[in-house]
Amino acid sequence: MSAFVTLSSGRICLRQWREQDREAFAAMNSDPRVMEFFRSRLSRIESDAMVDHIQKHFGEHGFGLWPIEIPGVAPFIGFAGLQVPGFSAHFTPCVEIGWRLAFEHWGRGYATEAAHLALGYGFRTVALREVVSYTSVTNRRSRAVMERLGMRRDPADVFDYPRLPEGHPLRPHVLYRLDSGSYFGMC
Repeated sequence: MSAFVTLSSGRICLRQWREQDREAFAAMNSDPRVMEFFRSRLSRIESDAMVDHIQKHFGEHGFGLWPIEIPGVAPFIGFAGLQVPGFSAHFTPCVEIGWRLAFEHWGRGYATEAAHLALGYGFRTVALREVVSYTSVTNRRSRAVMERLGMRRDPADVFDYPRLPEGHPLRPHVLYRLDSGSYFGMC
């Protein structure tokens, strides 16, 4: 399995990271609207370290968080893809699907479209049995994307995100799941 596979829907492209993505990525990660449901905004150093971590993940797993490009329109609008979370919870080990888009590209269906491409790769090429996604209980926009993807949640799967301190308002998280049988049943 190639670590640098490109996925395309015609409207968007999920591709390999480029050095010039780092500036737009850092700008996105410093936007308080984009980072509303994260612990904090990222500095340029933290954002660059995240790109380095994503690239290392591709090398280790053959999949990761791909940059999203709108060919001929915008070279970088965010990322979407699959990753193995680095914490322990009742549902780990697992593969998570996630996305993050620059604010000016919200509300156009790009997150859902990019996530569909990543899910197809995960279930068809990697042969995953299940993919999960999670977010703060209060993050309605991401939860709506999870539901549009056909992911389902069980109220018993609410958990405290371990990388946030006790009492933090974003610590309660919901978990959504999609198994391969349900995915192929939607196709």
